[in-house]
This record gives sequence, structure tokens and C-alpha cells, in this order.
Amino acid sequence: MTADELWAALAHDPRDPAYAGLRASDQDREVVRSLLTTAYADGRLDRAEFDERSESVTSARTLGELPPIVADLVAPGSPAGSGAVVRPPSTDLVAQATRKYDADRREALAGFLVPSVICLVIWSVVMFGGFFWPAFVILGTGVNLVQTLVRRQDIVDQHVRRLEKKRDKELDRRRGEDDEDRRDDGDDEA
Repeated sequence: MTADELWAALAHDPRDPAYAGLRASDQDREVVRSLLTTAYADGRLDRAEFDERSESVTSARTLGELPPIVADLVAPGSPAGSGAVVRPPSTDLVAQATRKYDADRREALAGFLVPSVICLVIWSVVMFGGFFWPAFVILGTGVNLVQTLVRRQDIVDQHVRRLEKKRDKELDRRRGEDDEDRRDDGDDEA
């Protein structure tokens, strides 16, 4: 296993200084613990080392504390010949994705409040004290709002992936234009 493969299993790459100070989650610790368990089973760690490192993982508070614990157990960098470079999203893309999520949240809130308030006003004017039918509208529109609030990190990650794809397409397009310009310059010189 390479370091890139290991840290890709976490929500954020702890080697990136932008994420090193973030609190480590139980899931992050579990990924590192599973690597330690595999290394122990393979005989790369003795029992004392395994116990010591496992304790270090359990007491790790930030993501930046995790890489040194397993640095000698994973191959550095990308696998040779893969050609794929795993890059954590830039902080700019994460900030853009967070802004997009904020817009999604505002839209979900407006989608909940506007119809709910309209129905409540109609109900209170027309049949106050009767059957509370606006509850159906409130429940129906509230589902989207609750889903948006609960799935925050998933939605931000989806936006990051979309922005990365968009950025990569733009880079490919620019490379194609640069290659075409170089070919045109070569034709002009000939």
C-alpha cells in the first residue's frame, strides 16, 4: 500500500498542511489502526510496537499526528508507473465548494419557509382551529432542508469533485490550445 492510497481513505490528506491541524475522527483512526493490524499480521511489527503505535493512534487528536505513526509501513508517493497523481483538493476548491453548499442550504431553507408560511397564513385566515393541513407541506418541504443540513460534508465533497473535474477539463482544454498554437507556429516557420 502506498501513502497516497492510505491517506485517500481519509476525508482529508493529513500530509497537507491545510488539514494537518484538523481533529482526527474515529474513522480516520480506524483506517490507520487497520494498517497497523495488517503490518502486525504480516510480521512487520512485533507485539510491543503494535501496542505502542495503536496507543499513539488512539491518543492522536489531529490528522497531522497520524502520518509519523505509519511512515515506515507505507511506500511513499504514487505507485511507480501508475501515472496517476493523487492530489488533495486545493483550499480554494474547498472554499468554493463550501460556498456552493451555503447556497444550497439557503435554497433549501427558502424552499421550506416560503411554502410553509404561505400555507400557514392561508390556514390561519380560512380555517383556523380546523384540520391542520399545512403539516403536510411543512413535512414535505422539511425533508429536503433536513437532508441538506445532515449531509453537509457529503454535499461539499460532491461539489469539490465537480469543481476538480471542471478544473481538469479546463486545464486539458488549455493544453490542447497550447499544443495547437505550437503546431501552428511550427507550420509558420517551415
